[in-house]
Amino acid sequence: MPSNSLLHWRESQRSKLDEIMDAHRAVGGTGRGRRYATEQVNHAYAVLLSSQFQGFCRDLHSECVQHIVQRVPAPLQNVVRGEFVRDRKLDRGNPNPGNIGADFGRLGLPIWDKVKALDRRNDERKQRLEELNDWRNAIAHQDLDPAKLGGRTTLRLNDVNRWRRACDQLARAFDQVARGHLNGLVGSRPW
Repeated sequence: MPSNSLLHWRESQRSKLDEIMDAHRAVGGTGRGRRYATEQVNHAYAVLLSSQFQGFCRDLHSECVQHIVQRVPAPLQNVVRGEFVRDRKLDRGNPNPGNIGADFGRLGLPIWDKVKALDRRNDERKQRLEELNDWRNAIAHQDLDPAKLGGRTTLRLNDVNRWRRACDQLARAFDQVARGHLNGLVGSRPW
């Protein structure tokens, strides 16, 4: 059974991403060829994907915190919860590997080591996530420097779709390793 965070990612967040794909088709059509009018849609798609994945990661972290806090005596629950979410990087920063690792690390979960051990392809997916965040920042800050973007300044739909697939696989992996970690940590499965 998946976490509520993963269910939300698969349903609500996926539908928002699908809406922008529909907009892309409406603007650019479905045939072959260069679609100049779609570049801004691709930018919007990348920024939305990054924000939706950030929401998933933050929600999963909160769900993990809640599972741990429920095992703490009631008078200490607010204190413990506050410590786990104090200065949480996913509350204000991109869902890059460093921020994700730092936040889940506070729960004693070396998330990147665990997802890599789960499936060696997750290392490449982690690199895709870094690419997505590089593009997200370039778009949001209007700094499309080819030196920071793999030598180009044009974002293609295939790029964003590849990042979306990577995020989807990482979401599943995060869910699985978080469940296993919490089960070992507190002795009960969270979801």
